[in-house]
Amino acid sequence: MSAPGLDWRVTWSRTRNHEGVARGLRAFLALLCVLLLGWWAGWELAFMPAMLGVIASALAESDDGWRGRLRAQLLALAAFAAVGLAVQASQPAPLLQALVLAAAALALTLVGALGERYRAVALAVLVFAIYIAMLGRQGRTDRALVLLLLGAAWYGVVSVMWAALLPRATLRHRMSRLYALLGEQLRLKAQLLEPVRDVDLAGRRMALALHNGRVVLALTATKESLFSRLPEGDGPRPVWLQLAMRQYLAAQDIHERVNSSHEDYGLLAEALFHSDALYRCQRVLTQLGAQLLKFAEAIAARGRPVHTGSTARAIEDMQAAIAHLLAGPLPQQPAAARALGAVQQLGRNLTAMAGVLPGLEQPLQGGPSDALRDRGPRDWRAAWQRVLEQLHWQSPLLRHGLRLALTLLLGSAIVAMTRDPHAYWVLLTIVFVSQPRYADTRHRMVQRATGTALGLCLGWAAIRLFPGAVLQSALLVVAGGLFLGSRHTHYTRATASVTVLLLLSFHQAGMGDGVIPTRMLDTVVGGGLAWLAAWLVLPNWQSRQWPQLAEQALRTQAGYLQEIAAQAGAGKQDHLAYRFARRSAHSADAALSNAYASMLKEPAHARRLFEASGRFLVLSHTLLNYLSALGAHRGTLAGDGQDQVLRRDAAALGAQLNAMAERLRQPQPEAATVAVPELVPSAATQPQLALAMQLLPQLHREAQRMLPVA
Repeated sequence: MSAPGLDWRVTWSRTRNHEGVARGLRAFLALLCVLLLGWWAGWELAFMPAMLGVIASALAESDDGWRGRLRAQLLALAAFAAVGLAVQASQPAPLLQALVLAAAALALTLVGALGERYRAVALAVLVFAIYIAMLGRQGRTDRALVLLLLGAAWYGVVSVMWAALLPRATLRHRMSRLYALLGEQLRLKAQLLEPVRDVDLAGRRMALALHNGRVVLALTATKESLFSRLPEGDGPRPVWLQLAMRQYLAAQDIHERVNSSHEDYGLLAEALFHSDALYRCQRVLTQLGAQLLKFAEAIAARGRPVHTGSTARAIEDMQAAIAHLLAGPLPQQPAAARALGAVQQLGRNLTAMAGVLPGLEQPLQGGPSDALRDRGPRDWRAAWQRVLEQLHWQSPLLRHGLRLALTLLLGSAIVAMTRDPHAYWVLLTIVFVSQPRYADTRHRMVQRATGTALGLCLGWAAIRLFPGAVLQSALLVVAGGLFLGSRHTHYTRATASVTVLLLLSFHQAGMGDGVIPTRMLDTVVGGGLAWLAAWLVLPNWQSRQWPQLAEQALRTQAGYLQEIAAQAGAGKQDHLAYRFARRSAHSADAALSNAYASMLKEPAHARRLFEASGRFLVLSHTLLNYLSALGAHRGTLAGDGQDQVLRRDAAALGAQLNAMAERLRQPQPEAATVAVPELVPSAATQPQLALAMQLLPQLHREAQRMLPVA
């Protein structure tokens, strides 16, 4: 237990390294400087445009090294200027301005196909355009664009300097979250090893599959943070970056091992019901999960984890229990023999997983085995090609862009029909609430309305309780920092904060009359339009996306299996091709689980094949578990004399998975009558491959239900 005097240091270290806190502090610093400069120069009326420029620039920020952040900020400033000039020039013609906003919304949404950095810039540019239109309607056209750009540029300077001086904070936060999610995944996996009859294994598998989607997203976010901080070319890496690389690659290894399934859990519980071996394995998993959670806390607090030795003792007990089973009489029933071999493999896997943990605090020396693949476009031609790939009616991005453009046209019509200078809040609400998925849009609408109501109450109270300009300005700056710091994690709080900021700003500018009811009404109207559009205009129901997502899951698992088989006879190699195939398979599985989670929140009429989708998700995730077990033990596949058998079986299984994926990609009227050829495992087939082969008929049956009826 740490000393009481050190508790505040640990808490402070954990807090300041939080990604949201860092964003909020940057925004607070930038807004405070704008406020102080305005007071010193007597530019009180210039507060609003400059602060809006800071907010727009902060919205364009994504996690990056200082070089990447500099490029992103320059790109954002150029886009701000171009779109701002277009909106300002169309100010006298409301219809033309509405068309400019709609066209910008569609184009910028498609630009989001290039990656996270470009999605952030696209959102910020659209918000910037609405700010220009709003200030023009309020009669502030003389210097509005210049002040907005100055505020945006100032935040860009703060952001780049922050990234250069504190390059580790965001990476440390994401790494800590990744290990915390891995610890929780180990806990969920331990529940499957409970040797109790009649438990809901399907429900536990579903919970594990849905959580695995969150782990994969955390792996991807951490990888992007790492990649953005790697030196260009073959330059030397600082020690802290080598340590982060070690921790990320170890997390990938742990993730593969925790996803491993060596046998059907129901068979294990039945065959080993009278033994404590599964309980011993379960205890090791629980202990490892607790150890990962402690390590996550240590990363966040910049400390060292405390090891009590309980994990090592749990592993010794597990190995003794398994050895006792092996020393007894050999079982005569095939199922019992399979269970005995599976629990032996499980013990080896858990022991190997525990062996990964001691190396987490040792920096990794660079080499070809720790390379990361950049998923972003390499040049303008590749970027343009990626955008063109979205120009088809099944593209969720195109449908979202068209839906957003139409909603902004309707919102602009409402703005034109009212004389209220604040009516552009309708458009801002539309932009922030509209999401590619219906479920996300509905959730964001509720958060926006709740946060606005809360913010109006807090803002009204702040104006009444603190009439002084100095205190109100201080609260204004704090509210801006809270908005930008919490918009990714607590959107209700973020909305409340920005509402307080706007109320205080308009009050100080002498424009506070009627703001409170207008803000609430505009939020309801904008949120309602976004929700109705997500429901009625080119809705992106997940049931329509499911066949494509299922096809991608099957293809990537076939590719993962091919990379595993390629290492048979050659020994374990964690090279880039293998890790990329593994990550692609898990990313496709995460896309399936996230789509299913969204489907749960969609209207009943849109949940076509809901039950079949759930069954396919569990089966696909189970298949990936068997492949992960094969990958975790690929180092022992060499030299056992079965290399050719494994490659043959893997090729046959991969061909069936690709054939099933092809039928999902190009369904034919006669496809409903096609039967999947049965793959019969031989005595020499690897146990996990045999289990995967047995899943094929069920996978094929659920996949057929997704095909259109002739």
